[in-house]
Amino acid sequence: MNNGCICCTVRGDLIRILSGLMKRADQLDAIIVETTGLADPAPVAQTFFVDQEVADRTKLDSIVTVADAVHLHTQLGEHHEAEEQIAFADVVLLNKTDLIKNTSLETVEARIRKINPYAKIIPTAHCEAPLDEIVGLNAFSLDRVLEVEPDFLDSDHDHDHEHDDDITSISLVSDSPLDFEKFQTWFGKLLQTKGQDILRSKGILNFTDIDERYVFQGVHMLMDGSPMGAWPENDPRSSRVVFIGRDIENMGLKEGFEACKIA
Repeated sequence: MNNGCICCTVRGDLIRILSGLMKRADQLDAIIVETTGLADPAPVAQTFFVDQEVADRTKLDSIVTVADAVHLHTQLGEHHEAEEQIAFADVVLLNKTDLIKNTSLETVEARIRKINPYAKIIPTAHCEAPLDEIVGLNAFSLDRVLEVEPDFLDSDHDHDHEHDDDITSISLVSDSPLDFEKFQTWFGKLLQTKGQDILRSKGILNFTDIDERYVFQGVHMLMDGSPMGAWPENDPRSSRVVFIGRDIENMGLKEGFEACKIA
């Protein structure tokens, strides 16, 4: 790529390279895009959704972040990009765990959980991890939201809020059905006006006029959503949405979500 730095090049460079690789797709198992340590992962992730040719011929499998267990606390304090990379991650490889004590490791894991409660943390030494735990995860599939998020579905708190410095995560739950039009209007306006600060979002929703579970997942202002099959028998039809981002405590998320409930 131009100047070798994916975080500093226009997205067109990545599109051009992906298009070239697709000419020999039969020789590839996967494409791994490695950014620099201080890269914003958003432009890379969005490329797989925004460009139609790339979206038609590839899919974003997952976002994997490597975190230094020894220096993470300092890095989070000095570089906001480090927080954003963890907030975006589907998987965090917590490296150098062989160099710290168990009590310190628990503290580091807790710090990561405050930023992103939903990422899978894999403790490693020398970044050695089973390949099937970081590749082939299909993390951006709507089916995957249903398959790998038991905590996402089973939280005991209606409004769970985790905060760490600039990055906040919030989970909202409703046992009452939602109005589809009200939700669509609220959520569309929210992404249009605040999407730049919403790093990741996902939800499983119970709409009064839709018999199936409605599942969505988003990156910034880009969102994919669809009905995803019947609700499990004997399970309550409750809605849950999760947001991870900056300054989301001032977006009126709880009030907006509550206003979408059927009166």
